[in-house]
Amino acid sequence: MDSFDQLHRFIFPQASVRGEIVRLDHTVQRVVDAQPYPLGVKKLLAELLAATSLLTATLKLKGEISLQLQSEGALKYAVVHGSDAQELRGVAKWEGEIEDNDLQTMLPKGIMAINIIPEQGERYQGIVALDKPTLAECLEGYFEQSEQLPTKISLMSTVTDDANLVVGSLLQVLPNTAASSQLKQNEDFERICMLANTLTSEEAFLLPVEEILHRLYHQEELELFAPEKVQFKCTCSKEKCASALAGMQKRELLDIIAQEQAIKMNCQYCHQEYTFDQVDVEALFASADSSNSVQ
Repeated sequence: MDSFDQLHRFIFPQASVRGEIVRLDHTVQRVVDAQPYPLGVKKLLAELLAATSLLTATLKLKGEISLQLQSEGALKYAVVHGSDAQELRGVAKWEGEIEDNDLQTMLPKGIMAINIIPEQGERYQGIVALDKPTLAECLEGYFEQSEQLPTKISLMSTVTDDANLVVGSLLQVLPNTAASSQLKQNEDFERICMLANTLTSEEAFLLPVEEILHRLYHQEELELFAPEKVQFKCTCSKEKCASALAGMQKRELLDIIAQEQAIKMNCQYCHQEYTFDQVDVEALFASADSSNSVQ
């Protein structure tokens, strides 16, 4: 779908409200194709991908956001990382059967950690309980508790054996305005949210974004910005794997190679396999020794 895998930002200047719509297709497919995920886990990963894209777009810094869900249930964890360039990757781990896609059933006693990792500056982590019926409502609770910004989030997904689509939207009172100084009644924001609630899933998946916004907000003053590409991208590399191996003992690595013929490292996000033989290990430690001697 040509209009998918894009993020659209817009603002309501008179109401001091910003909005975002993200629609994902191939990005979701790349993530869920990595493992034989149950349908419920696919749906959750799709919504996490859309949510991460939306949250990353609210940042005014270079860096990365990750959303990580953990629980004591069959779904042990699900995590999605997103960069300021709208590059996403994600993975989940489960044990046993997952027959229900209900959030509370899949993630009993679950928590969500939201990590903000700037290229420069201190990291930040916020933790919220997964004690609401949907992921969108849990995220709204995070903004209410941590940011104290009136926020409306919607996540719609169509996940089957043949298609993996998700549409996410975010409406939020702009920070640093009188309307956002506290969680109080805001008639403009409430009106815009009520209009957003009239959007059907069929319209969300089939109509161009411009038509969606016109249908919802044709009586509002709205400024729409150029769309941004959203894509799956893994950050793994053979160099990063080599760096991890450098923290081990050379003799231990050579013993593994003697037994297995090679060291094989598999990326959990994209399943790219990196292989290291004896020549690679000798070169790795020769390079490390050379660097140490220079110092």
